[in-house]
Amino acid sequence: MKLHEAPLLVGGRVLLRPLKISDWEAWREVRVRSREWLDPWEPLPEPGSADPVTDVEAFRARCGAWERQRHFDSAYGFGLFLRDGPFVGEVSLGSVQRGPFQGAYIGYWVDRDHAGTGLVPEGVVLIMQFGFDHLGLHRLEASIVPRNHASRRVAEKLGLRDEGTALRFLQIRGVYEDHVRYAITAEEWAERGDDLVARFLSPR
Repeated sequence: MKLHEAPLLVGGRVLLRPLKISDWEAWREVRVRSREWLDPWEPLPEPGSADPVTDVEAFRARCGAWERQRHFDSAYGFGLFLRDGPFVGEVSLGSVQRGPFQGAYIGYWVDRDHAGTGLVPEGVVLIMQFGFDHLGLHRLEASIVPRNHASRRVAEKLGLRDEGTALRFLQIRGVYEDHVRYAITAEEWAERGDDLVARFLSPR
């Protein structure tokens, strides 16, 4: 796989691929159904920006933005799908930094109807494998609002290191919220990656 090719990452139960315009109806349906589940943990959009949930052209622009970021090696966004087809969420590597840092931030969300089923940990292991083994990154981090227990369980289930709490780290619903910072480095992946792949990516 070349760096700028659209990747397809396949696990035991899920696959990750970049979203495209034909995914809008499925994406929209999940976002509408899961709005109360997802909104408390997300930043407010920029004032005046179009909502991709209600505006297909805004969704097209969102897909295009992820594609451009992938082309410039600055971020990698994926839809999270069951291997038999249905869309269930998203997993991403954002804010890729090269130079001496060689790091990125892991992001994820899932359809409320599939929460707690182990799909997100599998998707996160896939994207960590991609980040370390394909992109050659050194450090991946997930930053989570302390009271978001569902997201924290994913990081803890995967054994990501708790590096403490960053105060007023990110704007969530218009308020700068503290975030617990979880991380894993390439050295830790070299020690534990095979075990994580065997545990979470093997067919079930």
